[in-house]
Amino acid sequence: MSKHYDLCINGGGPIGSTLACLVARQGRRVLLLERNPFVTEPLSSLDGRAYALAEGVIPLLEQAGIWAQLPRPAEAIRAIHVLDGQGPLPRASRRQIASDGLTFQPEDAPAQRPFGWMVEAYDLLAAIARTVSSHPELDVRAPETGSFDFREDRVDITLSSGEKASASLVVAADGRRSALRQQAGIGVQVTPFHKHALVAAMAHKKPHHGSALENFLPQGPFARLPLPASDRHPHRSAIVWTDTPQRIKHFHDMPADAFARLVEERLGGEALGKVTLAGQRWLYPLASQYALRYTAPRLALIGDAAHGLHPVAGQGMNLGFRDVRTLAALLEEAWNEGNGTGRTDLGAPALLARYQRSTRPGNFAMLLACNGMEHLFSTHNPFLRGARQLGLKALERLPGLRRSFVQQAMGL
Repeated sequence: MSKHYDLCINGGGPIGSTLACLVARQGRRVLLLERNPFVTEPLSSLDGRAYALAEGVIPLLEQAGIWAQLPRPAEAIRAIHVLDGQGPLPRASRRQIASDGLTFQPEDAPAQRPFGWMVEAYDLLAAIARTVSSHPELDVRAPETGSFDFREDRVDITLSSGEKASASLVVAADGRRSALRQQAGIGVQVTPFHKHALVAAMAHKKPHHGSALENFLPQGPFARLPLPASDRHPHRSAIVWTDTPQRIKHFHDMPADAFARLVEERLGGEALGKVTLAGQRWLYPLASQYALRYTAPRLALIGDAAHGLHPVAGQGMNLGFRDVRTLAALLEEAWNEGNGTGRTDLGAPALLARYQRSTRPGNFAMLLACNGMEHLFSTHNPFLRGARQLGLKALERLPGLRRSFVQQAMGL
């Protein structure tokens, strides 16, 4: 006989694994499928990629048991410098931070909490691998894939190994090209930006003191984000550099020393000293996308399977964690309403409708805001530049508005 689960999650990345741990902690029987093996030790081959996690996400990761399993401490973001189109500065006139911008200071955050945390990809993935094996109600299959037959009262699952299973609800956490979303016939609205992003880790001579930089250049935003020290480099940052595909390819292929000089020119006068490349350079095409529905019979979409944002505000993964928080709470509420008898149907249409109502409108608003920021800041148009400078000055002069903006970005 096939084993029945309350929930099956297809995709064991940060979003799917966090949901799996949270629901397993509720005492539900969870099947987690991941096509790649889980690795409990950091992989240096992933060096250069990092996640910017909002402060409001950390309690969720703590509750799931993942945060405590990080191999190394994460780096807190305690200040954010925002520059409006500050390109290369003549060496003779470089200042610590160009004046045409805005700085969010620790006192702008509630209780002076960090704005967020930088966690390198290989650290978070190792923490996930260490955590998912610790829940007795969580059945982890990796590397493993499955085929899904959606029925009125359950979902029948056939694993690639030939094993049979079933679940009351399936969650698609299988990324932007979600096979489950396609199987359900859920369409996606895609907005190409005709831009690529270059991601890399950089070492610098002087410490960053937990500060981040967002420099809105006409060709696309340039971000520097603080990283924790490594064995080889005591002071490091990650950069996310957006530009046209041709220019990004040129930056990717140029010698490391020349590339580092271009990076230093775009730091807006930050006093970080000599900058050097400290890992590989990664390229990503940029587009936003939005699923026309978040649910189908006995199926829910979360994370990138439901939405994908421009990285301009660093909210893509954080939005996925909001999906996790909402869905985990709804599943727990439904189970409690059934008094834990096991007669609660976690794939009921009413529950899925509540999930879509609770997530989709707010996620769509965030997508529009990120798309708008990309168009507003990545332009030479003098009228738009005047409008964005007025906005930055309003945030600078109105502490209440600035604190409200910060609290929203922190996910609190």
